[in-house]
Amino acid sequence: MKAVLAGTVIAEAAKDDLIRIEGNWYFPPASIAPGALVESPTPYTCPWKGVCQYYSVQAGGDLHKDLAWSYPNPYPSAFDRVGADFSGYVAFAPGVEVSA
Repeated sequence: MKAVLAGTVIAEAAKDDLIRIEGNWYFPPASIAPGALVESPTPYTCPWKGVCQYYSVQAGGDLHKDLAWSYPNPYPSAFDRVGADFSGYVAFAPGVEVSA
């Protein structure tokens, strides 16, 4: 699967390597293109997943604010709910095309 924004491939991995959570595909950290993500100061804490890290996405010569997020250290109880360790996996907001 691929995540594409402004003609730039941001992430690419086999579908079996991704994790689906609440309708979003989470890509493994190693599948993210180098330099594609820039840490954002936007704060958010999910009540069941934990503290979220937002990222702006560098694509097409522009920085697109807060179009990606990750949970670097999810709550341990979230692993049971999801059925997998999704630490550091990255999901993308609408506007980023995720396709097979």
